[in-house]
Amino acid sequence: MLRLTEIKLPLGHPEEALRAAIVQRLGIDAEDLLEFTVYKRSYDARQRRAILLIYTVDVKLSDAAAASVARRDIAHVGPTPDMRYRFVTQAPSGLRERPLIIGFGPCGLFAALILAQMGFRPIVLERGKAVRERTRDTWGLWRGKVLNPESNVQFGEGGAGTFSDGKLYSQIKDPHHYGRKVLQEFVAAGAPEEILYVSKPHIGTFRLVSMIEKMRGDIEALGGEIRFEARVERLLMDDRQVRGVRLASGEELHSNHVVLAVGHSARDTFQTLYAQGVHIEAKPFSIGFRIEHPQSLVDEARFGDFAGDPILGAADYKLVHHARNGRSVYSFCMCPGGTVVAATSEVGQVVTNGMSQYSRNERNANAGLVVGISPEDYPGGSLAGIDFQRHWERRAFELGGGDYLAPAQRVGDFLAGRASTEFGSVLPSYQPGVHLCDLSTALPDYAIAAIREAIPALDRQLKGFALPDAILTAVETRTSSPIRINRGPDYQSINTRGLYPAGEGASYAGGIYSAAIDGIEVAQAVALAMTGAD
Repeated sequence: MLRLTEIKLPLGHPEEALRAAIVQRLGIDAEDLLEFTVYKRSYDARQRRAILLIYTVDVKLSDAAAASVARRDIAHVGPTPDMRYRFVTQAPSGLRERPLIIGFGPCGLFAALILAQMGFRPIVLERGKAVRERTRDTWGLWRGKVLNPESNVQFGEGGAGTFSDGKLYSQIKDPHHYGRKVLQEFVAAGAPEEILYVSKPHIGTFRLVSMIEKMRGDIEALGGEIRFEARVERLLMDDRQVRGVRLASGEELHSNHVVLAVGHSARDTFQTLYAQGVHIEAKPFSIGFRIEHPQSLVDEARFGDFAGDPILGAADYKLVHHARNGRSVYSFCMCPGGTVVAATSEVGQVVTNGMSQYSRNERNANAGLVVGISPEDYPGGSLAGIDFQRHWERRAFELGGGDYLAPAQRVGDFLAGRASTEFGSVLPSYQPGVHLCDLSTALPDYAIAAIREAIPALDRQLKGFALPDAILTAVETRTSSPIRINRGPDYQSINTRGLYPAGEGASYAGGIYSAAIDGIEVAQAVALAMTGAD
């Protein structure tokens, strides 16, 4: 099999054009192309009047044609890499110890799945509820202003990624093609097969719910166990070696191998680990607002006359501006055709995030518009970033009126430095609702100044970004974990043996896809350690 990259064809090309382009690239007769499959399809919309589709394809040729191609140096042609997933080991028969996994988001889910597929019968401890019960609790906040601190957008089966755009791509390096394993498992669980080849695959919340349930069933069928409403209170340790965990119920579970796959909002867990001496350090993250525009505006700005084309779908964007005060302002977690959602997990605080369904057909586009900060901005030690986040989340709660409404402002008013008193053409999607106000005190002064400078500058990158009626909603604080739990090359904590920090909470991932890949890598490390093969 050969892989051809950079095959460019105009949007709307006839179906047979791809086969003809392959034949032309290879310089072979049409009958020598026995079969081909599309590995990846992306688009180039830099020229809105001439949008191109870009294909990567795997082809099978006749023996004579293959030999002919091998003798020539053809640009963008090479062997198809072997992307099959291979298990690093299998659990020995009679193994009594079972690995523990704390957290059942994407990282914990794939760590559990891989360990179960290798026969290690993992036990997963999830502080939140099963995904359907969790969904009802989440709607309780969105519709009824009732927050369950243990079951919400952040905590529960599926993790924070369940209530998101369901993006399945990342810029991380993946030399072993573990991402392919992730996508294949998702397809087996009910995701559309197109995620295997489109350049920016996504699933959406409704589909994720049933997929997660299917994968949970697979883990259990392989001997794994998932315990919900099982909050870990502390680690059991002996001379810096993990020996198990104690649950909030008082129950103790014993294992020398514990995967820590909590999300970036497990603040009480971070505080407990720090108190127990686990090495933790503060790290940079970002804070800002959610910004909403009409999706039609974004489609027109990106695609011009091709806006609405079914292959292109709802347009997205990725923008950055370097402000004069030294701050970087950038778009984050852009959700085409989506909604802004309430994402707090603590009482008396307001946090925003973005979410899309698979169809991406809601009226508005939304994205985080955030400013990078570093530990120098919040001095005070390893956990100071948590206090910093809480401060601005409580401030958002106050500005919103103290009832989980989010403070919001029209972009035109924000730039002019005046409070908003009425909506324009863009209506906010945030539930349970917003309170119009002046957001100038919703973030540190340096962040407000940087965002005010950035919006007109970003309008030059995406026409209409500075639309006066666009809506800013506060506050976006949980872009990533404010801490890092350092680990060594064996994936174990650098000072606590048997503890495997993983995923977003430990700052080794940023999104569903990278967290799932990290879960695979950590599961492999655990399996090798448990069998003495490392």
